[in-house]
Amino acid sequence: MQTVRYGDKGAAVRLLQLGLNRAGYNAGDTDGIFGRRTLSALKNFQADNGLSQDGITGRLTWTALFPYLVGYDIHIVRAGDTLSSIARRYNTTVQSIIVANDIFNPDVIDVGETLIIPLPFPVVVTDLPYNSQLVTLILEGLKARYPFLSVRGFGSSVMGRELLTASVGEGERQVGYNASHHANEWITTPLNLMFLEDYLRAIAYGEQIGGVNARELFERNTLHMVPLVNPDGVDLVTGAIGEGDSFYEQARALASYYPSIPFPLGWKANIRGVDLNLGYPAGWEEAKRIKFLQGYTRPGPRDYVGVAPLAEPENQAMANLTLEQDYALTIAYHTQGGEIYWQFLDYNPEGAERIGKEMARASGYVLAEVPYNSSFAGYKDWFIQTYVRPGYTIEAGRGENPLPLSQLMQMYRDNLGIFVAGLNL
Repeated sequence: MQTVRYGDKGAAVRLLQLGLNRAGYNAGDTDGIFGRRTLSALKNFQADNGLSQDGITGRLTWTALFPYLVGYDIHIVRAGDTLSSIARRYNTTVQSIIVANDIFNPDVIDVGETLIIPLPFPVVVTDLPYNSQLVTLILEGLKARYPFLSVRGFGSSVMGRELLTASVGEGERQVGYNASHHANEWITTPLNLMFLEDYLRAIAYGEQIGGVNARELFERNTLHMVPLVNPDGVDLVTGAIGEGDSFYEQARALASYYPSIPFPLGWKANIRGVDLNLGYPAGWEEAKRIKFLQGYTRPGPRDYVGVAPLAEPENQAMANLTLEQDYALTIAYHTQGGEIYWQFLDYNPEGAERIGKEMARASGYVLAEVPYNSSFAGYKDWFIQTYVRPGYTIEAGRGENPLPLSQLMQMYRDNLGIFVAGLNL
C-alpha cells in the first residue's frame, strides 16, 4: 500500500476512506480526496489504535486498517472466551465465525487457537470505483469468510498484475463467468462479485438465491469466476494508474491518435492499446478487416485487434484457463444495452437458445443477434466455436460507458436471474 497524506488524491485515498468509514470513523464520502474530514478521522483512528497521530497513512496505519478492507479480523482465543462472547466483542454473529473457521463443535474452542472473525458488513464494495488492488482485497476477504471458496492466479497482465479466478462448487459441471474484458466497463466487476458473495452466503447458510436452493447448485456445479480480465486497463480508467506513471503516459500517447475518444474514460483496451475482446481466434481476420476499415489500424483506446489472436497475455491466460476447465457454459459480462448475445456464425449449441430465453425472461433483457461488425474474435465467439456449447455475452445496464455506480443495484437485480440460470440446468 502506498503512503498517503493530506492533500493527496486517487485510488489509495479511496481505500483509506473506505477503511476508516467501515471502522466507524467518519471520513466522509469515498471521493479520493484527502481533505480535512479524512485527516480528522485518520488521526482519531490512529489515537485509538496506539499509533502516532501524524495524519500519514504509512505501513503501520495500513496494517491497522487492513481488517476493514478485507472484512475480517483475527482473534487469539483466551481463557474464558466463548464464541458468543467473541461475537459480541466484534459485533458479529456466532454462525459467521463457525462458517469462517469450519468449526464442528461450537462449544469447544481451545485457548491459543486462532480464529477468523468476519466483521459486520459485506466484503464487496458498491460505492467506489474498482481497481485491481481492491479486487484482490475482496477476494481475500471472501476466501477467509467462506473457506470452501478457492482463489488462485492463472496468469499475469502486461504490467504484471496477477489474474485471479475464484472457484466454488462440488459438481462435475464446470461453469465460467468473467467480467471487464473492456476497461471502461469495469462496473461488471462489482456486479459479478456481488453475485459471488450472495451465492457463498446462501450456500453457507442453507438459503435460496434467485428462488433456487444454493446448496443444490453448489453440489451440481463448479463455478469459476474471473472478475477482472483487464486489470491494467481498469486501473487506467479508474485512476489507480495516474499522470506521471510511465504506463499512463504511454496510453495517453496512444490515445492522441484517436482524439475523438475521451481519455481515459473512453479506454476499453489493455494497457498496450489492444482490445481484448477482439483477441481470440474466431474470425479474427474478419474482425481485423472490419476494424481497419473503421480506422482502428494502430493501438489505441478501443477496437484495435492487435498483431495476432492470443498475442496479449490476458487473452492467452483466459484461453488457457478455459481449455483447462472445460466449461459447459460461459458468460462474459460487458456493458451496455440490456441485450444478451448467444450466437456465433451458424453454430447452434444444444440448449443455447432455450437458456438464452430463460435469461431474457429473468432479466428483462433482449435476446438479440450480434451486429455483424461486432460478430468476430470475442471470447464468447471463440468459446462457441471451440466447444459448440452455450456461451453468452451480456450487455448489462443502459447508458454511456463507463456506467455510473448509481446503476449497480438495478443491474444486480436485473442480472441475478442470469447468474442463477447459468447454474440451474
